[in-house]
Amino acid sequence: MARHDAGYKLLFSHAAVVADLLRGFVREDWVKEVDFQTLERVEGSYVHESLRARESDMLWKVRWRDRFLYVYILLEFQSSVDPHMALRVLEYQVLLYQDLLKQKAFTPSGKLPPVFILVLYNGKRPWQAASDVADLIEAVPGGLEAYRPHLRYALLDESQIPEMELESERNLAAALFRLEKSRDLEALKQEVGRLTAVPELDDSLRRSVRSWLTQVLIPAKFPGVSLAETGSLEEIHTMLAERVMEWTQEWKKEGLEEGLQQGRQQGRQDFLLSQIEERFGPLPHTLRHRIESIRDPEELKKIGRRLFAASSLDDLGL
Repeated sequence: MARHDAGYKLLFSHAAVVADLLRGFVREDWVKEVDFQTLERVEGSYVHESLRARESDMLWKVRWRDRFLYVYILLEFQSSVDPHMALRVLEYQVLLYQDLLKQKAFTPSGKLPPVFILVLYNGKRPWQAASDVADLIEAVPGGLEAYRPHLRYALLDESQIPEMELESERNLAAALFRLEKSRDLEALKQEVGRLTAVPELDDSLRRSVRSWLTQVLIPAKFPGVSLAETGSLEEIHTMLAERVMEWTQEWKKEGLEEGLQQGRQQGRQDFLLSQIEERFGPLPHTLRHRIESIRDPEELKKIGRRLFAASSLDDLGL
């Protein structure tokens, strides 16, 4: 399992994060009747071997009214979208129900419990795969279409979450999504500061977030930044503040701030374009036009700051 997958699994192995994920991002009525105090991780020994093979997936059970339901979370970090995800989900659900049948895990009415499947995706490309397995099967008129199997999964595509839905100060899942969306060190520092003030962040979760930040998120988003893996989140916040200050001094020494503020021989946009092309080569016409159309000096400076941590043009946020 890749380090990024392992880091995310570590975060979503905490009941508080899963509870906030459901409360904050699953807009369905049944969530209002869930007793999140009963949220319990289902360990691998209870799950079919084929399910355990997907190490980044997690299974939880929680009480809803007078019975339990199961929440199966699939963490998807593929660079490309799997067009047949619905078929995979169908296989996982059948295997899970076979396992529950062996365990005689029935509801009070003698039926199998409901299973809610959530695909959590954080790739850069928008998710466009079918969400119902029936959409993968050719429909034949004359009655045969009635025999197509139907199974839907819920999708949470992080890149498509509106910014306003991430602003909850007390929602741990929202806080983690904001951290991942941070475009520069200054924004990351601010989000770490906000997270340290969340009272639901217990010691165990703090350690998991710290490990994810120092070993996964920061090395991936800001290759030139290295932080100690020990210490509290408050100490990480302080180290980020110091690093931002150091970078500000570096920008001034290299003339970027002065160049963007004064323009001198080149316009502000031209100066920034020259810096970007020095890093990444000739720019596409659409991207060049986007930068040339920016008139706000502060926005240009923000892009310049991102440039020093950027590993690709996508990291500039244009």
